[in-house]
Amino acid sequence: MKKHNLNSLNPAKFADLIKNRELSVSSADAAYPLAEFSPNTLANSLHPKKQKLRITEISDFKNCKAFKLSGQCACFTAGQYINVYVNIDGKVCSRPYSLASSPKDASDGFYQIAVKAVDGGLVSNYILQNWSVGTLVEVSDPIGNFTYEPLRDCKNVVGIAGGSGITPFMSLAKSVLEGSEDFNLTILYGCRKEEDILFRFELDSLAEKCDRLKVIYVLSEECKEGFEQGNISYELVKKYAPKGEFSVFICGPEGMTRFVDKELELLDFERKFIRHEVHGETVSPSNFEDYPQNVPEIISITVWNKGESKLIKASPAAPVVRILEQNGINPPTRCRSGECGFCHSRLISGEVFIPKELNKLRQADNKFGFIHPCCSYPLTDIEIEIS
Repeated sequence: MKKHNLNSLNPAKFADLIKNRELSVSSADAAYPLAEFSPNTLANSLHPKKQKLRITEISDFKNCKAFKLSGQCACFTAGQYINVYVNIDGKVCSRPYSLASSPKDASDGFYQIAVKAVDGGLVSNYILQNWSVGTLVEVSDPIGNFTYEPLRDCKNVVGIAGGSGITPFMSLAKSVLEGSEDFNLTILYGCRKEEDILFRFELDSLAEKCDRLKVIYVLSEECKEGFEQGNISYELVKKYAPKGEFSVFICGPEGMTRFVDKELELLDFERKFIRHEVHGETVSPSNFEDYPQNVPEIISITVWNKGESKLIKASPAAPVVRILEQNGINPPTRCRSGECGFCHSRLISGEVFIPKELNKLRQADNKFGFIHPCCSYPLTDIEIEIS
């Protein structure tokens, strides 16, 4: 066998190497090859970073509208939510909204969300005033853990909803009826008055068609026949809860959630059987008992982003993420309640207040100085590095 070494190489073979390469490049097609592995194509369709959908139907309720968003919708699990992105005066803001539609609806090409008017609500009020049939909107892929998991949850579930917090239960109820979820669902739905009930016709229709679904309406400011009256209390849960073990899913206003949590302590069952959907910002940090006194009226925030810094002055009454958005800085965020971890950022200096109910930080976060800006309120001047 002939052995090769440096002395055996013919230098003449290399003389035209660069010339031949240049000739090959110049004669090649200028279009970049678009071939993609089929698993990647499938993954991108199932879990897109952003989706562009068009509004095809709007339903009006009192202080609320339901929007049907049509297009090629990514699949999801009943109980999840999407993030909606809007551009307001050149500033991109996002807010999470639970899906009221079922996973089957997504395969049929649409999502449904409900947007309620909120006093001082920047994004909600913009949507209600500007969205119309035909509007093209941008949303995230579905996310969230407010879902039924048979390995964790009981076969019987008591859903406690307040106001627009009924939306994820709409998705769960439809999935039970369609057979994609296998559990029994009892919904205690609290509203101030009968006229405030969202999706009343749809809920009643679902309950009529499915013997695994029950809906009880609870009115806090009216006393009417056929309705429970007052707040959703321990006694009310005990009255309608099925015998034996059951899980409790809670979604609604901040005040309702706190009240229900205290009432459920009287039931004395395992904490793992209680699920919360808490996406959305806290109205005011002063609502929490442990919020400190004598916080300055104005604080400074030094923000580091990609090696550049920006100084912001603002009121400490808003979470850090909202202050950043109001000043043209958009850190990644989804749930806005500390659960998803998308806005995970490093607190370089200063002090923030994090409500106990929203503190989902890991031990490593506390050790190395990381926070979730969506549920952190500045108490002093702070310096922060965002992703």
